[in-house]
Amino acid sequence: MTDVAGVEQRWAAYFRWGPYGLLAAGVVLSLASVDVVGMTTGERYTAVALTGAAVVLQWWWGRWSRGRPLAPSVPGACYYFARWALAFALSWCNPFFAFYAAAGYVGPDRLLRGHALKAGLVATAVVIAGSQAGGMPLHGPLGWAVFGGLLCVHVTLLVVFGQLAVREEERSRIQTATIAELERTNAALQQALDENAALHAQLLVQAREAGVADERRRLAAEIHDTIAQGLTGIIAQLQVVANTPDAGLAREHAARASDLARHSLGEARRSVHNLAPVALTHDGLPEALEKTASEWGERTGVDTRFTVTGTVEQLHDEVAATLLRIAQEALSNTARHAHATRAGVTLSFMGDEVTLDIRDDGRGFDRTVVRERTRTGGFGLPGMRARAERIAGSLTVESEPGMGTAVSARVPLVRHD
Repeated sequence: MTDVAGVEQRWAAYFRWGPYGLLAAGVVLSLASVDVVGMTTGERYTAVALTGAAVVLQWWWGRWSRGRPLAPSVPGACYYFARWALAFALSWCNPFFAFYAAAGYVGPDRLLRGHALKAGLVATAVVIAGSQAGGMPLHGPLGWAVFGGLLCVHVTLLVVFGQLAVREEERSRIQTATIAELERTNAALQQALDENAALHAQLLVQAREAGVADERRRLAAEIHDTIAQGLTGIIAQLQVVANTPDAGLAREHAARASDLARHSLGEARRSVHNLAPVALTHDGLPEALEKTASEWGERTGVDTRFTVTGTVEQLHDEVAATLLRIAQEALSNTARHAHATRAGVTLSFMGDEVTLDIRDDGRGFDRTVVRERTRTGGFGLPGMRARAERIAGSLTVESEPGMGTAVSARVPLVRHD
């Protein structure tokens, strides 16, 4: 049951049984004060008849209103003013019947509206003020003066509490409208979150497909630029060996062919190693980056440190692979170009983002020159930037000649499915 339904049921229960209780209180007090008030025999019989009429009226109202919403209506107005008339007549017989008249103060807006509501409240105030002034009919100027004063007090209270009720109703209306607007906003936000999650999933699928295509192009370029050229050189050296009668020259070219073969084998192994992020097969991204940095440092002789900050999250495979690739490419650039003595790799988990920073103390470079070279693929920066942008991330590079280099990749934190 909602709070609104519970309130309505309590109001319905009051309108059905409350007037009975107030009428009973008036009857009991009137019986106790018959001699004090000085009720005549006629007034006693009249009070009994009017009490019976009030019971019948309340019984009729209970039957008519059962199952109906409490709202201003013609039957409701008839019931209210009939009950007021009975209360007025009973209070004329004995002022203690004003308890029954007080029912007109409780929930009148559920039976009346507009001018009828104001008239009903003033009429009820007349009965209550008359009873408090000593009962009707009023006697002498003093009685009328007391009645007038009490009526003014009642009307003033009605105005004050009426204004408070209006303000409370306005506040309640605004609160209800605000809650409804918040519910609509929350629903729209949830829909946006659902759509965002779907877009993230779609983005990762597209990133995976684009990554496969890029890896194919990269591998083809590497085979052409390294392995194929090395094999061509080996063939050329072996042809010289086969065609020369000079044993010393043959040994020299055979040694060159052997060196080219070793170099081509190394390039082939490197290409296979870079083809898939095997470091992520059994480890998470922090462990894989730490191993990558450590192995790279041992291989190059550069003092390399790895740091992770924030609360570690299990990242989506595509996000982890992208960041590992960027780190490998950045360290590869450092090894080829920077001549660094120290390098640092930092992985930071920051709320809904992940940041990867690779820094070195190498010779740095002029970024204006690099911007020209990146148009033709120089330094591997376009590849790293393309990897980050495929998963809605970004990549920035900070460097100055002689001041080292810092590469920072920032991508959304997408958790593992």
